[in-house]
Amino acid sequence: MKVLLTFCFAVPLLLLAAAEEEAILESILRDRSHIEDTLRLAADEKSGDYAAALQRLRKIYHSSIRPMEQAYKYNELRQHEISDGEITSKPMVLFLGPWSVGKSSMVNYLLGLQDTPYQLYTGAEPTTSEFTVIMHGEKIRTVEGIVMAADSSRSFSPLEKFGQNFLEKLVGIEMPHKLLERVTFVDTPGIIENRKQQERGYPFNDVCQWFIDRADLIFVVFDPTKLDVGLELEMLFRQLKGRESQIRIILNKADSLATQDLMRVYGALFWSLAPLINVTEPPRVYVSSFWPYDYALETSIELFKREEISLLEDLNQVIENRLENKIAFIRQHGIRVRIHALLVDRYVQTYKEQMSFFSDSEMVFKEIVDDPDKFYIFKSILAKTNVSKFDLPNRDAYRDFFGINPVNSFKQLSAQCSYMGGCLLEKIEKAITHELPALLSSINSGKNPSLSSCEATGCGEKPKNRYRRN
Repeated sequence: MKVLLTFCFAVPLLLLAAAEEEAILESILRDRSHIEDTLRLAADEKSGDYAAALQRLRKIYHSSIRPMEQAYKYNELRQHEISDGEITSKPMVLFLGPWSVGKSSMVNYLLGLQDTPYQLYTGAEPTTSEFTVIMHGEKIRTVEGIVMAADSSRSFSPLEKFGQNFLEKLVGIEMPHKLLERVTFVDTPGIIENRKQQERGYPFNDVCQWFIDRADLIFVVFDPTKLDVGLELEMLFRQLKGRESQIRIILNKADSLATQDLMRVYGALFWSLAPLINVTEPPRVYVSSFWPYDYALETSIELFKREEISLLEDLNQVIENRLENKIAFIRQHGIRVRIHALLVDRYVQTYKEQMSFFSDSEMVFKEIVDDPDKFYIFKSILAKTNVSKFDLPNRDAYRDFFGINPVNSFKQLSAQCSYMGGCLLEKIEKAITHELPALLSSINSGKNPSLSSCEATGCGEKPKNRYRRN
């Protein structure tokens, strides 16, 4: 009886001691010096050269690409209008994944917000219900989503199209931080498989797509206990299609498992994601525990540390290449605008060729839009220009595009010229083939990317128009 009583008292004491030990371990904050070293937060930047390059990029876009966008209403085809705020914005790092996998804790850890009044709220239950944008500011303050969307100097003004219900779920946090001077973090609501879009009150998938299209780095975070893939997560990976180079998969809370169990979970994660990521080279997977507290004892601590350093180097690479990525993004956008203008020009030309005095204009153009291959619209673009067939947009999109915009409301490219302003096609081609690559070369060589006098005035050259008949 005495032995039994001793055992009954000892078990609760052991459990209490284990709980106290766990609490003590959690109270020990991890050393963060490697974050500052890897991300080079103490180094000073040449802000003057960076600002000059952004100003040059903005001038190229407004003078050479935007006029073509407006003339052929490209925004109504792709629903992607580039603002000055987007051109000058910092690289965006997006956190996606199921609920309670450690996305907010990871942001707190990278920024050192733990135990401060402005740390993102975390917990075992679904806690983040808003899209939270953490950005640089002169002082710590919270910015409402309505204010963010109304400010044209920011890159978030296009979010107004998702409605007031969404803007109430958008919040910004500004704070003075060296890392936020170079990058912006976006924390998203966790994916809950049994919740439908209608229950959120706004188009959740469309909002995610908006952020995905603009993100420079996308962290998809998983918990070892939440590896099941449902319809919501499957939809998310469909939206990530084509952005595999920006995706990094994170198996978080790895120190909560023994090494052998972690290996099984790692294999199970690849097994679950394999049908969703159908590419030759899968995204990089980081295995560690990204939160402010020290690693659990008797786990693969050295492996976790190396993985964390690798992730920070990945993030630093995006920060270092932010200007090059921005130029490449504007150039890619310019190529799409040029292809769109060439296609609209071809549709207009075909329509005029098929029209006669007795023709029904609606029937003629319906036939052209329904069967563009019959009139060699897309094939002629490939034959006469240096456009890749892989860059051509979906043909069905032009049926909807011309349903809103009558074909006779567009001029042909040969008519889009003026003596003072030049030809729209010549200007956009010059930007794609010469100006943007030259700006990229000047950055890599360390030269001043400011405007030269000839670039600003054109040196008095008469505009050429190869589409005008002599």
